[in-house]
Amino acid sequence: MPTISMFYGILIRMYMLDTKQHHLPHIHVEYAESEAIFQIPDGDLLEGELPSKQYKLVQAWIALHSDELMADWKLAASGVTPYKIEPLR
Repeated sequence: MPTISMFYGILIRMYMLDTKQHHLPHIHVEYAESEAIFQIPDGDLLEGELPSKQYKLVQAWIALHSDELMADWKLAASGVTPYKIEPLR
């Protein structure tokens, strides 16, 4: 599962060919011991949990990069490695 971005200890990953479990475009997020899955492009939480601060950072990052995330989703869903996306700074 490629890591497409990393910021403030948060890892953002996108599985390739990952269209069966959630049936929606989404990213996998890890922070410390927490894991969550966020829908793209709207940033809704599909599964898991994150601390409040990191949750807000991930939602802001999704809002800033929704077009890039959807382009990466199309690549990953077809088995192509997604591109890296700029982290929050």
